[in-house]
Amino acid sequence: MTDQTILHVEGLQVALPADADRPFAIENLSLRIRAGRTLCIVGESGSGKSVLATTVMGLLAKGLEIRAGRIALAGETLLADGRYLPQPRLRALRGTGMAMVFQEPMTALNPVHTCGEQVDELLRTHTGWPAAKRRAHILAIFERVRLPEPARIYASYPHQLSGGQRQRIVIAMAIVLKPRLLICDEPTTALDVTTQAEILKLIAELQAEQGSAVLFITHDMGVVAEIADEVMVMHRGQVVEQGPCEQVLLQPREAYTRMLLDAVPGMTPPAPRAPAGGPPMLAGRGVSKTYVRRDWLGRARHNTALHDAAVAVHRGETVGIVGESGSGKSTLARCMIRLIDPSAGIIQWGDTEVQDLSEGRLRPLRSRVQVVFQDPNRSLNPRRRVGSSMVEGAINFGMDARQASQTAEQLMDRIQLPRQALERYPHQFSGGQRQRLAIARAIACQPQVLVADEAVSALDVSVQAQILDLLRSIQAELGLGLLFITHDLRVAAQLCDRVIVMHQGRIVEEGLTSEVFARPAHPYTRKLLAAAPSAELGHRHAISQ
Repeated sequence: MTDQTILHVEGLQVALPADADRPFAIENLSLRIRAGRTLCIVGESGSGKSVLATTVMGLLAKGLEIRAGRIALAGETLLADGRYLPQPRLRALRGTGMAMVFQEPMTALNPVHTCGEQVDELLRTHTGWPAAKRRAHILAIFERVRLPEPARIYASYPHQLSGGQRQRIVIAMAIVLKPRLLICDEPTTALDVTTQAEILKLIAELQAEQGSAVLFITHDMGVVAEIADEVMVMHRGQVVEQGPCEQVLLQPREAYTRMLLDAVPGMTPPAPRAPAGGPPMLAGRGVSKTYVRRDWLGRARHNTALHDAAVAVHRGETVGIVGESGSGKSTLARCMIRLIDPSAGIIQWGDTEVQDLSEGRLRPLRSRVQVVFQDPNRSLNPRRRVGSSMVEGAINFGMDARQASQTAEQLMDRIQLPRQALERYPHQFSGGQRQRLAIARAIACQPQVLVADEAVSALDVSVQAQILDLLRSIQAELGLGLLFITHDLRVAAQLCDRVIVMHQGRIVEEGLTSEVFARPAHPYTRKLLAAAPSAELGHRHAISQ
């Protein structure tokens, strides 16, 4: 393997707007990544990780200003004296010289074009291949990132795919031209553990084939342990600690690094809580969902995403749903909260059957069941200040404006954001901060049941621990029921009283979390548990083999 330096950043300084909580997003940062090596960057939300990635790509957000520094890609200077290369050259380098996997796939994909068209655009721009060769190459890449039915995915629009499938499309776009530098901003956040393992293996193969360098941003210490050659720890725009992976994870020098490592949830569930009495606050029996799509000749194609599922959530109880992307987790949740209509089954909110109610009759009941989506951008209106978005639902359900405003301020304290941030817009927050705001917005409606669809998947480990503590305290205060959809088995282990395991639209196993994790009965459950990343360095060899 060559020792050629692929990415060299020297003395980078990026200033934040004047009204920000600190002067610099990045302050005097330097790094070097050689061919075939992986540098993992970890740190809490808002530490400057994503700003570094977009600065390297020449995609710096408005309001940020480069004050100093130099960036070079494989010896070619991209940035010097505050100026980038001319835009035509930068565009030529994106895709072939460097590529980026963004944290939020819905912001990276065009909703009006099919997924295949969007990948094909890259190949049309950077290669002279005929259409048939481009299509064959795209289908092969889709198969490599474990997308089911590549031909169907090629013709699908982003909204027709699950969150994990959309993320795999974005990864496919990044690797399709085998770039020298691959920048991954939380690329496995939305992926289940088995697909995550495949993606990490795929990135390792790309390094072996091309000698690519990887800048990998993550909050998952298990992923860091498996893939990193070196680790950089960032906090509030500054490099706190940097060194070989073994040294940083096993012998951290700084207290902040030790705090991040201590916040990683374990795979051993706590002792189960006593089951709640009384009828369930949210229940479903025989819930199924079949989608019907018609081709241009009008012929119907049926796709059953959910088969005869049952779930019950009692007062003060947390029920987790785990499984791979596309297993039916989110489909079940959306049926239960009537965001989509089930094809069959009975759904109850308290003692009220809601599966056949019109939206007009449902609307007064919706304060009972609130949802936190995987992507916070679906909960926060980009044109409204977050304070206005946070109180909107509570006011719609009858809370007076003054009480709603007080509730919003108290929730800001609980999610550890300054109250004055209520006057900001969503784009002025990091991805993790936006997710905290989305959780607070749902809680402001004072629901009986909260449905969280991958609600902590975008959060760093320390903030994730704070949010899990917040959910526990709210349950203790309000008796809130929680239906928690997650692909992170460690989070499920620490939060959920009971767990449901789904595979290909069916429930294959369920029971107390402690029992399912200790003695899994179904082979698929055992496969999931075996694929969960470990923070122990001894497991890292599995990825490189």
